[in-house]
Amino acid sequence: MEINDLISALISGGYTVATAESCTGGMIASTIVDVPGASDCFNEGYVTYSNEAKMKNLGVKDSTLTAHGAVSYETATEMAKGVRKQAKADFGIASTGIAGPGGGSPQKPVGLVYIACAYGDDKCIVKELHLKGDRTQVRTSATKEALQLLFEIVNN
Repeated sequence: MEINDLISALISGGYTVATAESCTGGMIASTIVDVPGASDCFNEGYVTYSNEAKMKNLGVKDSTLTAHGAVSYETATEMAKGVRKQAKADFGIASTGIAGPGGGSPQKPVGLVYIACAYGDDKCIVKELHLKGDRTQVRTSATKEALQLLFEIVNN
């Protein structure tokens, strides 16, 4: 998937997208806006690194964070649905994970990332990734995977 193809598909479909990023720290949004004309499909993006930011800006529930943690299927789902609603976008893309080198545990190792795409009538697809490499490689791979997921959904 080329990013230009994704942006073209969004624009030709009349779709909009918004991003909610934790571990990718704005890389998804940055990759989108690197493409000329992206303003025709990109609504807004949030970097919600802290739990407080996830709750305040995206509506992630405190109970979700307490029960499952920031790096979880459930949190990724709430982030994607929350940013989609907040931005009034057709698609909401979210990322949350552990880029390293620290912060991992046996249950949630470095490289564990959840990406999510919310769309349609309350639909959301979440992928659990186990990425390898240093911090930059994990973030870059997560960004590519998130954009690929969006591309697949837009083209279905």
